[in-house]
Amino acid sequence: MATPPAEEKLKHSAQHAEEAAAQTQEAAENTQEAAEQTHAAAKTTAKATVQLKDSADRRTELAANRTVFAAERTYAAWVRTGLAALASGVGAKKLLEGVVPDWMIVSTGSVLVLFSAFCFAAAVWRQLFTGSQPPQPDVQKIPPYLFVIFNGFLALVSLAALFGLWFGRTGG
Repeated sequence: MATPPAEEKLKHSAQHAEEAAAQTQEAAENTQEAAEQTHAAAKTTAKATVQLKDSADRRTELAANRTVFAAERTYAAWVRTGLAALASGVGAKKLLEGVVPDWMIVSTGSVLVLFSAFCFAAAVWRQLFTGSQPPQPDVQKIPPYLFVIFNGFLALVSLAALFGLWFGRTGG
């Protein structure tokens, strides 16, 4: 049989083992809770990442839309400049007659009308050859053949105005 101090040691050791088991059980429960919280946080983070990705994709699409609109504004500016130069070239003939010699009227008008033709060609060039392609926009682009047809017509009008300046009557 065991001696009383040995029994006391055994009891104390058993109590210590029970306390250690209780602490281990509590640690396991805490670890389980932490694992569940980590799993929930990971799900939330994954969902937020998907939302950020969707948000980034949408921002990219909106930027592509703005790029299309900016290109159309640039095209319109080239056409507007060409029309102003054409009107100035044709108007120069009437405005300058009797003020300066005919050769100056013809040369000034010719330069302005040729510049208008250049603007019409540059408008199509800038619209069709934009460099690197942006992401696919949501907005519909104007078909390129319309640019070519419209600006081709304007260039023909410029040539007709040029021939009118060269071969038409100047002076009263």
